Amino acid sequence: MARQSNVLTESTCMICGHENQPDVLLCTGCFAPMSMVQDAIAQEREPKIVSVIGESNVGKTVYLGFLLDMLAHRAGAFEAIPKGAYSVDLQQNVISHLARRTFPPKTPMEANQWYWAYYQVRRELPEVSPWVDLVMPDMAGESLAAEVATPKTVRVIHSLLNKSKGLMLLVDAAAAANGSNQPDFFAMKMLSYIDSMQGSKHEQKIETPISIILCKADHCPECFDNARAFVKANLNRVWNLCESRFANVEFFAASVVGSLGYATSLDDDSVAPVPLHTALRGVLEPFEWIIDQL
Repeated sequence: MARQSNVLTESTCMICGHENQPDVLLCTGCFAPMSMVQDAIAQEREPKIVSVIGESNVGKTVYLGFLLDMLAHRAGAFEAIPKGAYSVDLQQNVISHLARRTFPPKTPMEANQWYWAYYQVRRELPEVSPWVDLVMPDMAGESLAAEVATPKTVRVIHSLLNKSKGLMLLVDAAAAANGSNQPDFFAMKMLSYIDSMQGSKHEQKIETPISIILCKADHCPECFDNARAFVKANLNRVWNLCESRFANVEFFAASVVGSLGYATSLDDDSVAPVPLHTALRGVLEPFEWIIDQL
């Protein structure tokens, strides 16, 4: 969302602008990897931050991991190159866990333990497009909620969203279809936070492209038939806010897990979901739309 960029130096954090000692691995201000700065300087062009946001347990880690893996497989005629080995860690973590029929662990609230991905991306067909440098972090839902509740308490999130050129907001469609108002309220809070960061006048709508992704849509297939109609009917608060304040919003449905099993523990009565197989649907389309808007 930043309207202008600062000139990067090897000791300046790309995310929060904090000046660091030359040999630090993580920014001492926001814990972003400093290796991204060297990678960005080498490209001699401004990297674009695309943030994947959503509440806890909505599936941000799994979604982002599979999205990066699809790009690595050249899905949708994209060519994607990871800049630095750290950029591969997230997708490896997600793919490895799902291959063992387990979900990856929750993203820690501590920013120094988050996964970051820095990719160069471009389309190959129908004609070769220019390279776009994308920075995509995997943020903890609890940290997002804390920042939304009390702005500027989680410095890295505030800086990230302030500099984001595009946003992908994940919403739990299955919960919304079952009558829960929690997805509607959280997404509304998130959009209100973004609106307040922009500080736009009431008559000026926010132009930052935002794709609202209805996750776990395999539980409510009607999302795939008409995502807009589903949002208007089941997430009406979000729908109304988007119409009033955001000029560049699109709605998508996505699912990753084909079927779930449930396992119980011998030690207690807890029940854990087991992903039996993956069936990707609608994962790439929100990203394609964001790229077209940048």
